Amino acid sequence: MKLVTCLYQGEERVGALTKEGDGVVFLPYADMNALIEALPPATLAVTGRAVPLEDVKLLAPIPRPRQDVICLGMNYRDHAKEAARYDADAFTKEKPVAVYFSKRVSRAGDPDGVIPRYEGLVERLDYEAELAVIIGRTAKDVKAEDAGDYVFGYTVLNDVSARDLQTGHKQWYFGKGLDGFTPMGPCILTADEGIAFPPALDISCAVNGEERQRSNTSLLIHGVPEIIEELSRGMTLLPGTIIATGTPAGVGMGFDPPKFLEAGDIVECSIQHIGTLRNTVR
Repeated sequence: MKLVTCLYQGEERVGALTKEGDGVVFLPYADMNALIEALPPATLAVTGRAVPLEDVKLLAPIPRPRQDVICLGMNYRDHAKEAARYDADAFTKEKPVAVYFSKRVSRAGDPDGVIPRYEGLVERLDYEAELAVIIGRTAKDVKAEDAGDYVFGYTVLNDVSARDLQTGHKQWYFGKGLDGFTPMGPCILTADEGIAFPPALDISCAVNGEERQRSNTSLLIHGVPEIIEELSRGMTLLPGTIIATGTPAGVGMGFDPPKFLEAGDIVECSIQHIGTLRNTVR
C-alpha cells in the first residue's frame, strides 16, 4: 500500500493511493503520525470513493515529524571514498562504526516542491538520494532479527546539504538542517507490500535529466536491522521516527570539478517500488 498526505479543497488529508496510482482514498486519521501510531499497515482497511490524483496536491508523507530525522553518514563505501577525496579532514572515518547525526525538520519538503538556494549563505548546495525507514511501533532493545517487525514502511528522502556550512563548522547539524533541506515522498510504501527485509531496492538521482547516482540499498554498510538494533539499545524509537539510511556515490561534491546545485536545477531522487521525489532549486 502507498500512503500519502495531501491537500484537498484546502484541507490536509491522509489517504491511500489506488492500485493504479491515479486516485486517493481518504482515511479517517488526523495526520500520518496518528495513522502510524494507531495500527500496523496490514490491518488498514481502505474503502470508499477515490478522488482523482490530479485533484489533490501531494505533501511530504509526514509533513511535521515529531522528532528530528535520524541520519546515517557515509553508509555506502563508494560515497565514503568520494567524501574523503573532497575533504579528508571532515569526512574520513577513524573506525568502522556507523556515523549518526540529526537533521532538524520543522516542516518536510513536498514532492514537486522547492529546495531553497539560500543565496549569500550557501555556496555549495548538494543533493543526497536516500531510503528513509519509518518506525511503526515503539522500539527499545530490539534484536536485529526482529527489526522488521518494527518497520512501518519506506519513503524517499533527499538529504540536501550545504557543504560549505557542513565542513566549515566541523559538524553537520547546521549544514544539513536548514529549512527546506528535507524533501520527502511522494508516498510511504508500507512494509507489508512484498518488500524483502532488509530492503534491496534500486536507488538513483538525476539532476536536470543527467543521472548522477545509481546503486542498491543492499549495499548499505550498516543495514536496516543493524541500525535499528544499535539505536534502540540506547534510545527509544517512537512510532513515526524517520531514519535516513545514507546516500550512494555520485553527489555533487564527488565530481572533479564538483557539480553543486544552482537555481533552476531539477533534482529527481527515485527508489524502486516507492517512486520519484522531484524538487526544483530556487
